Amino acid sequence: MIWNSDRECMSRSNLEALQLERLQHQVRRAYDRVPYYRQALEGRSLSPDDIGSLGDLRRLPFTRKADFRDQYPYGLFAVPRKEVARIHASSGTTGKPTVVAYTAEDLRNWGEMCARELVAAGVTDEDLVQISMGYGLFTGALGWHDACECVGAAVVPVSSGNTRRQLMLMEDLGTTVLVCTPSYAVYLAEQAAELGVDLRSFSLRVGIQGSEPWSEGMRREIEERLGLRSYDTYGLSEVVGPGVSAECEARCGMHVNEDHFLVEVIDPETEEPLPAGAKGELVLTTLSKEALPALRYRTGDITSLNVEPCSCGRTLARMDRVTGRTDDMLIVRGVNVFPSQVETVLLEIKGLRPHYLILVDREKGAMDELEIWVEVLPEVFTDEYGQLASLQEKAEGELAEVLGLKARVRLVEPGRIERSTGKAKRVVDRREM
Repeated sequence: MIWNSDRECMSRSNLEALQLERLQHQVRRAYDRVPYYRQALEGRSLSPDDIGSLGDLRRLPFTRKADFRDQYPYGLFAVPRKEVARIHASSGTTGKPTVVAYTAEDLRNWGEMCARELVAAGVTDEDLVQISMGYGLFTGALGWHDACECVGAAVVPVSSGNTRRQLMLMEDLGTTVLVCTPSYAVYLAEQAAELGVDLRSFSLRVGIQGSEPWSEGMRREIEERLGLRSYDTYGLSEVVGPGVSAECEARCGMHVNEDHFLVEVIDPETEEPLPAGAKGELVLTTLSKEALPALRYRTGDITSLNVEPCSCGRTLARMDRVTGRTDDMLIVRGVNVFPSQVETVLLEIKGLRPHYLILVDREKGAMDELEIWVEVLPEVFTDEYGQLASLQEKAEGELAEVLGLKARVRLVEPGRIERSTGKAKRVVDRREM
């Protein structure tokens, strides 16, 4: 199923013509209405009239998360406050949050983008969608909520937390679609098992997962334990929230809503654009955002692009699963380590659970030490020591092969690692403490 075939199945030439028209308008809007962008463009001796082709995109300055904080709260807004229909903010743990704004038209576009993604996953007006993400300043829940209303699906706005009630409502109401983070989906399955509840007997059939990097192993875990088909989605507050891209039923990459975003992948070191298929940092330019236009926003997320048409009929470019963030990447003894690499290895080893914690430490004057805590299945943890030792050795060996350095694996009892109803915390870096 396709929600908006006129846009999702456009020819590449027609799409690029629309993108150029919108890019020129967006650059002009940013230049005329946002002093920060006027100064940034003039610093490069650029004016909006200099944008004559999509190739001129690379001449524009980058926007970074720090720019949102430096311009806090309203410095990047392109409309007066009376034209702002809604304000959201990031869930940053330190300092000021990242504040983003939407006009009424922005909200309509946002609902449309997310509606495309629900329909791509097979959601219809006959579904009951349980949104288990936090309602409030976080952009996730309300973006999906508006999309459900666009599609005509009924919504259970349960928000995050209170897991027992989540399970009760899921069973009693007959929820068919679950929207949550991947880590929370696994936690729901754990809680159900403790209560003696088989989620596979529920009416669940579709999972919409996102907001954190996850692996194919995690997807298999979710699908097996919840009895549904899980779809990857991608978004971020600085450009819209959810709605940037999502998988279709072919699940071979996430279709980017290219009529609303110009997408690039760059080398994070040289800042030069990379060709399709090459892994690098995702950069997004908004093409329709009124309240807060973003030019070449560096997301920090690592992915690659595929511009070939998909078997589903959509012609929109597809981005690969995000494998990590440039700011989440650990450099341990000169080696780049992403949490997603660790997860991929661990979830391929029978006996381990999808709950882990990466700890990096350094004694004074010594080399970095990498330790990974991972939970084991209850029957494994209570078994003889020899089996645990063998499992630990296997995990250390396979991690060393993939990461290119030795990590000490610590097998811990079920429930030892703290759970989260939102984004999971995977890394503790003690080197800076």
